[in-house]
Amino acid sequence: MAYVLSLFEMARTGDTENLLPAVRAGVPVNLTNGKGDTLLVLAAYHQREETVAALLEAGADPDRVNDNGQTALMSAVFRGNETIVRTLLAAGASQTAGAHSALDFARVFERTELVPVLEEYAAR
Repeated sequence: MAYVLSLFEMARTGDTENLLPAVRAGVPVNLTNGKGDTLLVLAAYHQREETVAALLEAGADPDRVNDNGQTALMSAVFRGNETIVRTLLAAGASQTAGAHSALDFARVFERTELVPVLEEYAAR
């Protein structure tokens, strides 16, 4: 159990160097914790740009929804991280997966700087 918990900590802290070999060795890239958070959701919430990119490259599902109805994109919007928002959108993340749309999240949490980014990708 301690090993599994350490994987979530690696995602939170951006320890891509140790997390990716574990995924390559067979740890499910969409592993979830007790709250339904995936490694990707945690990396996005904690603003770990390199880890987000690496998990997506390893096949992480950007549209997995946690127990609160939130996705990695919603986490990145909540935190106001445009780089991660763009990375997730470029990887095909849905803006409407989850309980609310990413655009609604941006407006509710006053991340108005992200509204044009979300609209840009929605228009594609």
